[in-house]
Amino acid sequence: MKKEVIAVDLGGTHLRVAIVRNNKAVKYLRYKTPKKKEEITDMLFSSISSLIKECERLRGIGVASPGPIEKGVIKNTPNLPLKNFNLKKALEKRFKTKVIVENDATCVALAEAKLGCKKNNFFVLTLGTGIGGGIVINGEIYKGRGNAGELGHIILDKGKDFESLAAWKKTKKLTEKKFGKPLLISELAKMNNQDSKKILKEISMYLGQGIASLISVFDPEIVILAGGVSESGKSFLKMIKREAKKYAFLQRSAEIQWTKLKHPGILGASLLIE
Repeated sequence: MKKEVIAVDLGGTHLRVAIVRNNKAVKYLRYKTPKKKEEITDMLFSSISSLIKECERLRGIGVASPGPIEKGVIKNTPNLPLKNFNLKKALEKRFKTKVIVENDATCVALAEAKLGCKKNNFFVLTLGTGIGGGIVINGEIYKGRGNAGELGHIILDKGKDFESLAAWKKTKKLTEKKFGKPLLISELAKMNNQDSKKILKEISMYLGQGIASLISVFDPEIVILAGGVSESGKSFLKMIKREAKKYAFLQRSAEIQWTKLKHPGILGASLLIE
Protein backbone atom coordinates (compact mmCIF):
# COMPACT_ATOMS: atom_id res chain seq x y z
CA MET A 1 0.00 0.00 0.00
CA LYS A 2 1.35 3.43 -0.92
CA LYS A 3 2.38 5.71 1.95
CA GLU A 4 0.73 9.09 1.44
CA VAL A 5 1.23 12.09 3.67
CA ILE A 6 -0.14 15.61 3.40
CA ALA A 7 2.85 17.86 4.04
CA VAL A 8 2.63 21.57 4.84
CA ASP A 9 5.43 24.14 4.71
CA LEU A 10 4.03 27.22 6.41
CA GLY A 11 6.23 30.20 5.62
CA GLY A 12 6.07 33.92 6.22
CA THR A 13 5.99 34.55 2.47
CA HIS A 14 4.53 31.37 0.98
CA LEU A 15 2.23 28.58 2.14
CA ARG A 16 3.01 25.24 0.50
CA VAL A 17 0.91 22.08 0.72
CA ALA A 18 1.62 18.78 -1.02
CA ILE A 19 0.83 15.10 -1.23
CA VAL A 20 4.07 13.23 -0.59
CA ARG A 21 4.28 9.64 -1.75
CA ASN A 22 7.45 7.56 -1.34
CA ASN A 23 9.46 10.69 -0.47
CA LYS A 24 8.32 12.59 -3.56
CA ALA A 25 5.90 15.51 -3.80
CA VAL A 26 3.40 14.22 -6.36
CA LYS A 27 0.89 17.06 -6.04
CA TYR A 28 2.14 20.50 -4.97
CA LEU A 29 0.28 23.74 -4.19
CA ARG A 30 1.85 27.10 -3.38
CA TYR A 31 0.14 30.32 -2.33
CA LYS A 32 1.20 33.68 -1.01
CA THR A 33 0.74 33.55 2.77
CA PRO A 34 -2.16 35.78 3.86
CA LYS A 35 -1.63 38.44 6.52
CA LYS A 36 -4.44 37.51 8.92
CA LYS A 37 -4.76 34.41 11.10
CA GLU A 38 -8.25 33.48 9.87
CA GLU A 39 -7.19 33.84 6.24
CA ILE A 40 -4.16 31.61 6.83
CA THR A 41 -6.16 28.85 8.49
CA ASP A 42 -8.92 29.04 5.85
CA MET A 43 -6.38 28.70 3.04
CA LEU A 44 -4.60 25.88 4.86
CA PHE A 45 -7.80 23.93 5.55
CA SER A 46 -9.14 24.32 2.01
CA SER A 47 -5.81 23.27 0.47
CA ILE A 48 -5.56 20.17 2.64
CA SER A 49 -9.21 19.30 1.93
CA SER A 50 -8.64 19.44 -1.83
CA LEU A 51 -5.56 17.18 -1.62
CA ILE A 52 -7.08 14.66 0.77
CA LYS A 53 -9.65 13.85 -1.92
CA GLU A 54 -6.79 12.62 -4.10
CA CYS A 55 -5.20 10.38 -1.45
CA GLU A 56 -5.73 6.63 -1.57
CA ARG A 57 -4.57 5.98 2.00
CA LEU A 58 -3.63 8.99 4.12
CA ARG A 59 -1.13 8.30 6.88
CA GLY A 60 -1.33 11.76 8.43
CA ILE A 61 -0.46 15.45 8.13
CA GLY A 62 3.03 16.77 8.80
CA VAL A 63 3.53 20.52 9.23
CA ALA A 64 6.71 22.58 9.06
CA SER A 65 6.14 25.91 10.82
CA PRO A 66 8.40 28.80 11.85
CA GLY A 67 9.13 29.45 15.49
CA PRO A 68 9.37 27.36 18.66
CA ILE A 69 6.77 24.57 18.70
CA GLU A 70 5.52 22.84 21.86
CA LYS A 71 3.08 19.93 21.54
CA GLY A 72 1.73 21.32 18.30
CA VAL A 73 1.40 24.88 19.60
CA ILE A 74 3.20 27.63 17.68
CA LYS A 75 4.58 29.51 20.68
CA ASN A 76 5.96 32.55 18.93
CA THR A 77 6.83 33.52 15.38
CA PRO A 78 7.63 37.12 14.39
CA ASN A 79 6.63 36.59 10.74
CA LEU A 80 3.16 35.02 11.17
CA PRO A 81 0.11 36.10 13.26
CA LEU A 82 -0.11 32.67 14.93
CA LYS A 83 1.37 33.22 18.39
CA ASN A 84 0.21 30.53 20.87
CA PHE A 85 -1.97 28.91 18.21
CA ASN A 86 -2.56 25.16 18.64
CA LEU A 87 -2.25 24.16 15.01
CA LYS A 88 -2.06 20.44 15.80
CA LYS A 89 -5.37 20.49 17.66
CA ALA A 90 -7.07 22.55 14.94
CA LEU A 91 -5.98 20.16 12.18
CA GLU A 92 -6.83 17.02 14.16
CA LYS A 93 -10.29 18.35 14.90
CA ARG A 94 -10.90 19.21 11.26
CA PHE A 95 -9.40 16.17 9.51
CA LYS A 96 -9.54 13.37 12.12
CA THR A 97 -6.06 12.08 11.33
CA LYS A 98 -2.58 12.00 12.86
CA VAL A 99 -0.93 15.44 12.89
CA ILE A 100 2.64 16.39 13.84
CA VAL A 101 3.83 20.02 13.82
CA GLU A 102 7.55 20.78 13.94
CA ASN A 103 9.84 23.76 13.41
CA ASP A 104 10.37 24.36 9.69
CA ALA A 105 14.17 24.47 9.74
CA THR A 106 14.22 21.30 11.84
CA CYS A 107 12.13 19.69 9.10
CA VAL A 108 14.67 20.78 6.49
CA ALA A 109 17.46 19.31 8.64
CA LEU A 110 15.50 16.05 8.88
CA ALA A 111 15.10 15.95 5.09
CA GLU A 112 18.81 16.60 4.62
CA ALA A 113 19.76 13.89 7.12
CA LYS A 114 17.51 11.28 5.51
CA LEU A 115 17.40 12.27 1.84
CA GLY A 116 19.93 15.04 1.16
CA CYS A 117 23.50 15.43 2.39
CA LYS A 118 23.10 12.44 4.77
CA LYS A 119 25.86 13.72 7.07
CA ASN A 120 26.04 12.98 10.80
CA ASN A 121 27.03 16.45 11.99
CA PHE A 122 25.74 19.57 10.28
CA PHE A 123 23.40 22.51 10.59
CA VAL A 124 20.86 24.02 8.24
CA LEU A 125 19.97 27.67 7.83
CA THR A 126 16.68 28.49 6.11
CA LEU A 127 17.08 31.92 4.56
CA GLY A 128 13.69 33.42 3.84
CA THR A 129 11.46 36.00 5.50
CA GLY A 130 13.47 35.21 8.63
CA ILE A 131 16.37 32.87 9.37
CA GLY A 132 15.63 29.46 10.85
CA GLY A 133 18.05 26.80 12.03
CA GLY A 134 18.12 23.02 12.26
CA ILE A 135 20.89 21.05 13.95
CA VAL A 136 21.97 17.43 13.49
CA ILE A 137 24.51 15.95 15.93
CA ASN A 138 25.73 12.35 15.62
CA GLY A 139 22.96 11.64 13.13
CA GLU A 140 20.14 12.88 15.38
CA ILE A 141 18.11 16.08 15.37
CA TYR A 142 19.28 18.20 18.30
CA LYS A 143 16.44 19.95 20.13
CA GLY A 144 17.94 20.73 23.55
CA ARG A 145 15.04 20.97 26.00
CA GLY A 146 12.68 21.17 23.06
CA ASN A 147 13.35 24.38 21.15
CA ALA A 148 17.04 24.41 20.23
CA GLY A 149 17.83 25.58 16.72
CA GLU A 150 16.75 29.21 16.74
CA LEU A 151 20.01 30.09 15.02
CA GLY A 152 18.59 33.22 13.43
CA HIS A 153 18.49 34.88 16.83
CA ILE A 154 22.16 34.86 17.76
CA ILE A 155 23.26 38.44 18.36
CA LEU A 156 25.76 39.81 15.86
CA ASP A 157 25.91 43.59 15.98
CA LYS A 158 24.95 46.08 18.70
CA GLY A 159 22.05 44.02 20.00
CA LYS A 160 20.74 43.14 16.53
CA ASP A 161 20.25 39.48 15.71
CA PHE A 162 21.30 37.45 12.67
CA GLU A 163 17.77 37.45 11.23
CA SER A 164 17.28 41.21 11.41
CA LEU A 165 20.62 41.81 9.69
CA ALA A 166 20.60 39.20 6.92
CA ALA A 167 17.08 37.92 6.18
CA TRP A 168 14.53 39.06 3.58
CA LYS A 169 13.21 41.77 5.89
CA LYS A 170 16.59 43.51 5.75
CA THR A 171 16.99 43.02 1.99
CA LYS A 172 13.48 44.39 1.45
CA LYS A 173 14.25 47.48 3.55
CA LEU A 174 17.53 48.18 1.74
CA THR A 175 16.15 47.66 -1.77
CA GLU A 176 13.02 49.73 -1.16
CA LYS A 177 15.21 52.59 0.04
CA LYS A 178 17.65 52.37 -2.88
CA PHE A 179 15.43 51.22 -5.77
CA GLY A 180 11.94 52.21 -4.63
CA LYS A 181 10.71 48.60 -4.58
CA PRO A 182 11.57 45.32 -2.86
CA LEU A 183 14.04 43.16 -4.76
CA LEU A 184 15.16 39.59 -4.11
CA ILE A 185 18.81 38.62 -3.70
CA SER A 186 18.55 36.73 -7.02
CA GLU A 187 17.35 39.92 -8.72
CA LEU A 188 20.17 41.97 -7.20
CA ALA A 189 22.74 39.39 -8.35
CA LYS A 190 21.60 39.88 -11.96
CA MET A 191 21.72 43.70 -11.85
CA ASN A 192 25.50 44.00 -11.53
CA ASN A 193 25.65 47.69 -10.64
CA GLN A 194 27.25 49.60 -7.77
CA ASP A 195 24.10 49.88 -5.65
CA SER A 196 23.14 46.22 -5.99
CA LYS A 197 26.70 45.11 -5.25
CA LYS A 198 26.75 47.23 -2.08
CA ILE A 199 23.58 45.57 -0.76
CA LEU A 200 24.84 42.07 -1.68
CA LYS A 201 28.09 42.85 0.11
CA GLU A 202 26.28 43.88 3.30
CA ILE A 203 23.94 40.88 3.37
CA SER A 204 26.74 38.42 2.55
CA MET A 205 28.94 39.96 5.25
CA TYR A 206 26.34 39.31 7.95
CA LEU A 207 25.59 35.85 6.57
CA GLY A 208 29.32 35.12 6.69
CA GLN A 209 29.60 36.39 10.26
CA GLY A 210 26.65 34.32 11.43
CA ILE A 211 27.76 31.15 9.65
CA ALA A 212 31.36 31.50 10.86
CA SER A 213 30.14 31.95 14.44
CA LEU A 214 27.94 28.85 14.20
CA ILE A 215 30.76 26.81 12.65
CA SER A 216 32.89 27.70 15.67
CA VAL A 217 30.15 26.37 17.96
CA PHE A 218 29.24 23.15 16.11
CA ASP A 219 32.35 22.23 14.04
CA PRO A 220 30.07 20.65 11.38
CA GLU A 221 30.93 18.49 8.40
CA ILE A 222 28.81 20.71 6.19
CA VAL A 223 26.53 23.75 6.33
CA ILE A 224 23.33 23.58 4.26
CA LEU A 225 21.59 26.78 3.17
CA ALA A 226 17.95 26.54 2.10
CA GLY A 227 15.03 28.90 1.54
CA GLY A 228 14.32 31.49 -1.11
CA VAL A 229 17.86 32.91 -1.15
CA SER A 230 19.14 29.60 -2.52
CA GLU A 231 17.74 30.69 -5.90
CA SER A 232 20.43 33.37 -6.13
CA GLY A 233 22.99 30.89 -7.46
CA LYS A 234 26.74 30.35 -7.34
CA SER A 235 27.95 33.95 -7.34
CA PHE A 236 26.19 34.92 -4.12
CA LEU A 237 27.22 31.64 -2.48
CA LYS A 238 30.84 32.50 -3.30
CA MET A 239 30.38 35.83 -1.55
CA ILE A 240 28.97 34.10 1.54
CA LYS A 241 31.86 31.62 1.59
CA ARG A 242 34.40 34.40 1.26
CA GLU A 243 32.90 36.32 4.16
CA ALA A 244 32.61 33.19 6.32
CA LYS A 245 36.27 32.39 5.72
CA LYS A 246 37.18 35.93 6.75
CA TYR A 247 35.52 35.45 10.15
CA ALA A 248 36.50 31.80 10.67
CA PHE A 249 38.15 30.75 13.92
CA LEU A 250 38.61 27.00 13.44
CA GLN A 251 41.45 25.90 11.17
CA ARG A 252 39.35 23.07 9.74
CA SER A 253 36.72 24.52 7.44
CA ALA A 254 33.24 23.20 6.67
CA GLU A 255 31.73 23.07 3.22
CA ILE A 256 28.90 25.57 2.72
CA GLN A 257 26.36 24.75 0.01
CA TRP A 258 22.81 25.33 -1.16
CA THR A 259 20.43 22.46 -0.54
CA LYS A 260 20.18 20.05 -3.45
CA LEU A 261 16.70 18.93 -2.44
CA LYS A 262 13.57 20.22 -4.14
CA HIS A 263 10.97 21.27 -1.55
CA PRO A 264 13.10 20.30 1.50
CA GLY A 265 10.57 21.76 3.97
CA ILE A 266 7.75 19.72 2.44
CA LEU A 267 9.86 16.54 2.41
CA GLY A 268 10.93 17.07 6.03
CA ALA A 269 7.33 17.66 7.11
CA SER A 270 6.30 14.41 5.43
CA LEU A 271 9.04 12.51 7.30
CA LEU A 272 7.42 13.51 10.61
CA ILE A 273 4.69 10.95 9.89
CA GLU A 274 6.00 7.40 10.32
